[in-house]
Amino acid sequence: MISKSHILPLPLAGLILAATQADAQTVAQPVINGTRLDVSAEGSVSRAPDIATISAGVVTQAPTAAAAMQDNATRMTKTIAALKAAGVVDRDIQTASLNLSPQYRYAENKAPEVTGYQASNQVSVRFRDIRKAGKILDTLVAQGANQINGPVFSVEKADAAIDEARVAAIRTARSRADLYAQAAGLKVKRIISISESQGYAPPPYPVPMMMSARVEKAADTAIEPGEQKLTVNVAVSFELE
Repeated sequence: MISKSHILPLPLAGLILAATQADAQTVAQPVINGTRLDVSAEGSVSRAPDIATISAGVVTQAPTAAAAMQDNATRMTKTIAALKAAGVVDRDIQTASLNLSPQYRYAENKAPEVTGYQASNQVSVRFRDIRKAGKILDTLVAQGANQINGPVFSVEKADAAIDEARVAAIRTARSRADLYAQAAGLKVKRIISISESQGYAPPPYPVPMMMSARVEKAADTAIEPGEQKLTVNVAVSFELE
């Protein structure tokens, strides 16, 4: 037989269990005998982007929804074919949006009147050879693309560059800690903790460009990737003595 004196009420038992679990999850904090110094620092590296991403699309209008979609599909098929003929592989072409919407005429004291339909099909395209991007854009327009947004540049394999930024950030943090310690008549004993946040400074996102499907051959559209800054921010806590 179980003695009733050993049975806890359910609410109290639940509180004890919760407290026990909380204690188990508590992380022991380092004991600091000296002075604590918190420093933030940034490390950055610059790399030339090797990928350009653009949004290319076809916008068509027709009296009926079916006609708008049919015209759009025909022109988008030519657009995608031009991309593939230029060497863009399937994995770098992705449908971003497909829309069909009625177009209205508005008049005072009258219900809106449908005048036709607009179809829009947008694909996201990655160019791995940025030097060819301008020429390909001109080809797309010639094949029926009349809406282009971009490019957005990126670095495909940025891990090694970000590691360099990490090292630079820690060196800056340590140098800054040494400076504070010296000014205070102390010295750095050890690092207590390090936390990191990443980021980069991309170029301003370009304004969407509406381009005519009729293009006279001139110079190829210029695409200049420039450089991209990859940054790492660290917060480092030091113990001074």
